[in-house]
Amino acid sequence: MSDALTLPAETRDRAGKGASRALRREGRVPAVIYGGKEEPQPIHLEEKELVRQLNTGHFMNSVVELTLGGKTIRALPKDVAMHPVKDRPLHVDFFRVSADSRIEVAVPVVFINEEAAPGLKKGGVLNIVRHELQLICDASNIPAEIEIDVTGKDVGDSLHISEVTLPEGTSSAITDRDFTIATLVAPSALKRSEGEQAGGDADAADTTASEQGSNA
Repeated sequence: MSDALTLPAETRDRAGKGASRALRREGRVPAVIYGGKEEPQPIHLEEKELVRQLNTGHFMNSVVELTLGGKTIRALPKDVAMHPVKDRPLHVDFFRVSADSRIEVAVPVVFINEEAAPGLKKGGVLNIVRHELQLICDASNIPAEIEIDVTGKDVGDSLHISEVTLPEGTSSAITDRDFTIATLVAPSALKRSEGEQAGGDADAADTTASEQGSNA
C-alpha cells in the first residue's frame, strides 16, 4: 500500500494569471482541490516541498493529506502542469477522496523471478508494453506497485492482465480486453523490428524526395 503523503497548503485568495505568477515568484505553486460534491478550493503550496514529493516517484498514486487552516483534506493528485523548459511545477489539480472512495490510479509494475524465465536465460529480452496499470481500488488501500511473475516464460510468450494477481479489492480499469503488459522477445527479433521500422522511414523519405523532384 502507498503511504499517505502530507503537504502543507494555504488558501489562495486571488485567482488569475497575474496572481499565479506572483505566487511562483515567491516560491509557491498554485493548486486547486475539487470533487467530493464541494466547491473547488484554490490553494497554494511550497514549491521545494512539492518537488521533493514529486521526486519520490509515487506522488501521483498516493493519497495526499493537505493540511489547510487547521484541518486535513485527503486528496489524490490528478494532474501536475510542468514548465516546458525549466521543468518546474506550475499548477497542481487535486481530487478530494474519503476513506471509502473507489478511485482510479496508475500503479507501476515490477517484474519478479526473472532468473526463473527460460527465455531470459537464453538471452531473450523483456519488452515492456505497459510500465503502469490503470486500477480501480479503495482510496485507503492504493497498491505501491504490482508484482508480475515471469517464472516459466519463454521467448515468444506474452504477459496479459488476466495472468496478474491483483490485491484484494483492486481491479483493472480496462475491462473490455485482455491487454498485453509485456512480451519476451529474442534480441535478433527486436533488432529486426527496429531495422524494418528504420527502413520503412528511409523508404518513405526516398519516395517523398522522388515526388518532390518530379514536381520540380
